[in-house]
Amino acid sequence: MVSGNIQKEKLLKDVVRKVAPGTALREGLENIVSARTGALIIIGDVAEVIKLCNGGFELNCPFSPQKIYELAKMDGAIILDEDLDRILLANVHLVPDSSLHTSETGTRHRTAQRVARQTRALVVSISQRRDVVSLYIDDIKYVLADVRVIIAKANQALQALERYKARLNEVISNLNGLEFEDLVTLMDVVTVLQRSEMAHRVALEIEQYISELGTEGRLINMQKDELMANVESDILLVIRDYAKNRKRPESIRNELAALSAEDILDPAEVCSILGYEGEEAGFLDRPAHPRGHRLLIKVPRVPASVVSKIVNKFGSLQDILDAETEELDEVDGVGQIRAQAIKDGLKRLKEYSLLERYT
Repeated sequence: MVSGNIQKEKLLKDVVRKVAPGTALREGLENIVSARTGALIIIGDVAEVIKLCNGGFELNCPFSPQKIYELAKMDGAIILDEDLDRILLANVHLVPDSSLHTSETGTRHRTAQRVARQTRALVVSISQRRDVVSLYIDDIKYVLADVRVIIAKANQALQALERYKARLNEVISNLNGLEFEDLVTLMDVVTVLQRSEMAHRVALEIEQYISELGTEGRLINMQKDELMANVESDILLVIRDYAKNRKRPESIRNELAALSAEDILDPAEVCSILGYEGEEAGFLDRPAHPRGHRLLIKVPRVPASVVSKIVNKFGSLQDILDAETEELDEVDGVGQIRAQAIKDGLKRLKEYSLLERYT
């Protein structure tokens, strides 16, 4: 069920991009709304849509906002190709399966919803009286909001993301210090993953707004990207350090993303995905020992492939910290100079992390 929701969100995001500000289709839709003529526009899945068509006339001409605006003055539907390159038919009467359930009341919207459910086409319905643009695809309905409203919502979401990111930075800083002191518990790991996932979900919400804003969302997209820099890679590194099962980090990451809003806040659910089981009192206070991927990757000029070889040889961060330069030198791809750089880099990271933790 959750996987289906993720697929629907991706489908909706792709659909909204087609009608975002700055696109030729959006220009045509805005002209129709301004003229208060209403319209029913079908995009894609032409072979199946044609089976539902009755009457109208064939155009097969290049698409333009002006043409679609003029054609919308007629009562019938307009059929466009998948790529929005050509207007195929106009003034068409659509006859979808009347047995398909619809929650709409107006004739135009009822037809739109049924056509979307019967085909794989995107259906755009513009209300003549209410200036409302509704998108239908499969069993999804999405009503386009005013750009100013979307920008306001996006800015609110950005403020929430800033708060989540600030808290995430705090718990990651705390985890850094605990890892160097070998005092990490399962709860510390869970807290980082929860905070990361919550920030990730707010970012996904912002991406939906950006899709709908089109060219108007560039600044918001830049702010979102800056806030989310390295968050995804950090999640995967935390998983690589602490996951007890043998699943790929990306698979575990997907399982975390699939958790409901309630389950992601349940530490036991997160622990279960990482491969830890337990119901006894104090379960979350169990010690957790990192393998060392996340901190080693922070050492300058140490490739990920070399990090993996070091972790495979020593097995844990504490063993890596305790290793002599000569022992690190023995790892394939390290060498004497890089071994010393790793020792010095980890020492600086430790000093910085402990300074942050205790100040």
